[in-house]
Amino acid sequence: MKKINYIIVACSLIFSGCDYGELNENPNEPTQVPEILVITGTMLADIAINASHVQRISGMWSGQYKGEQNLYGALHGYEISTEESNSSWAYLYNGILAQNDVIQEGLSDDLLIVGISKIVEAHAVGSACSNWGSIPYSEAATAGIDDPIYDAQSNVFAQIQALLDEAISNLNGISGYTLPEDIFFGGDKTSWIQTAYTLKSRYYMLVKDYSSAYQAAQNGIASNEASMKYHPPGTTSGDQNLLYEFLSGSRAGDMSTDGTYLTGLLDGSPTSRNNTKTNEDARSEYYYFDTDGGNTVGVAAATAPMPLVTYEENLLTLAEAAARTSTFAAALGHLNELRGFLASGNAFVAVDGGDILQYDAYDAADFASGGIENVDGIDDTRALLREIVEERYVSGYGTFMPWNDARRLRASDTDISVPFPLNTGAATVYPERFLLSQNELNSNSNAPTGVTIFDKTEVNQ
Repeated sequence: MKKINYIIVACSLIFSGCDYGELNENPNEPTQVPEILVITGTMLADIAINASHVQRISGMWSGQYKGEQNLYGALHGYEISTEESNSSWAYLYNGILAQNDVIQEGLSDDLLIVGISKIVEAHAVGSACSNWGSIPYSEAATAGIDDPIYDAQSNVFAQIQALLDEAISNLNGISGYTLPEDIFFGGDKTSWIQTAYTLKSRYYMLVKDYSSAYQAAQNGIASNEASMKYHPPGTTSGDQNLLYEFLSGSRAGDMSTDGTYLTGLLDGSPTSRNNTKTNEDARSEYYYFDTDGGNTVGVAAATAPMPLVTYEENLLTLAEAAARTSTFAAALGHLNELRGFLASGNAFVAVDGGDILQYDAYDAADFASGGIENVDGIDDTRALLREIVEERYVSGYGTFMPWNDARRLRASDTDISVPFPLNTGAATVYPERFLLSQNELNSNSNAPTGVTIFDKTEVNQ
C-alpha cells in the first residue's frame, strides 16, 4: 500500500467515476489547494464508499436488488473478483485517510473541521471494516510504511470508537460556525455530534454490545433534518444521485428490484408485511426501479437524497437495543416513534398521490401469541424484535444496514432474522464479506490470501 496524496475538489470527480490517478500528472505531488477544500473531497469519497458499487453488491446479496445481466448478473450469483474492491479502497486510503493528514496538519487549530474529518473517517473506516473484516488502519497512510499491518476487525472498531469520542470532544469544545464546504450540514456542529453518536451505536451493534449501543443512540440523530444524507443538485451528469447515474448510464438494464425479497415484503404475497395497521403501498412505489429507466421520481431520481447515517437507523437501534437490554415497553415506544415518522409523509417522497401511507401505532397485544405480528405464537419480545429487525431491513434500503444485520444475526438469531433466500442454487451458504482489493494484494505483503466471500469475519463468528 503506497501513500499517495490526491485532492478532490469537485463532485464530478467522484460521481463521474474518475480514477484518482487522473487528478495529478505527478502522483507524488499533491495538488495545491487550500486545506479547507479537502474536507469536501473526503465527504465525497465517503459517499462513494457507502452509496456506490459495493453498496449495490451488498444489496444484491441481501435480497434488496437483483442483478439482471452483464457484470451485475454475475455479481448477483456471487461471482466476484478482487478488482471490484479497488475503487472503494482507493477512496478510503487515498481519498480520506491520506487527506485527513493534510487537513489535520494544516488546520489543526480549527476544531470544527478536525472534528468533522474524524467523523467522516470513522464512517468510512467502519464501513470498510464491516465489509472486509481485518484491514490496515493503525499504520495506514503513514509516512515511511508501505506495507501496513492488518488490524483485527474488533481492534479497528475499538479504534474508531475512540476516534468518535475525540471528535465529539473537539466539537463540544467550540461554538461552531457556518462552513459552506460541509456538503452535509453546512458546519452545524450539533448535527455532526448526533451523527457521531449514531455511528457509535452502529458499531456497538455490529459487535453485539447492545447496552452500549442503546446508551450511545440516546444521544444520536434526533430528527430527520439531522440525518446524514447527501442531496445531489441533479442538474448534470456528475452531480446526480448515484443510483440514477448507474441506471441511466452504461449500466442501464443491469439491475432492478423485480422479484426481490424486499419487493415481496412490501407488496407481495405470502411474504407481505402489510396488515391492518400497515400499508406499504407508498414506500413500495418509492423504492421500486426496473430495467427500463429506473424510477426517476422515487429513490432513483436525479435529486433523490442518498442516505448514509439516518434518523430511522437511530430510532431502530434504540428499539432493538431496548428490546434486548431494557423493557418491552421502551422498545415498542421507539418502534412506534419510527412508525409515526413514516406516517408523517416526511420519510420519503410519495411517487403517486393515490398511494396509501399507513403506519398505525402498534400495541402490546399485536405481539402477543395470535396477534397480528405474532401469528406463529412465539415469545412476545422475540416477536417484537422480529418486527424491529424487519423494519431495519426495509428502512435501511440503500445503505449497508440490511447486509450488516443479516451477518450479525445469522449465527445467533435466526428466529428473528430476515429470511431472504440465496441467489443461486449453486450456493449453500451466504456471502459474509467482500474480497480484498487486487491493488492492495499486489502492493502490501501483509495482505492475507486465500480468504473467500463465504468466510465469516471475526465479529460474526
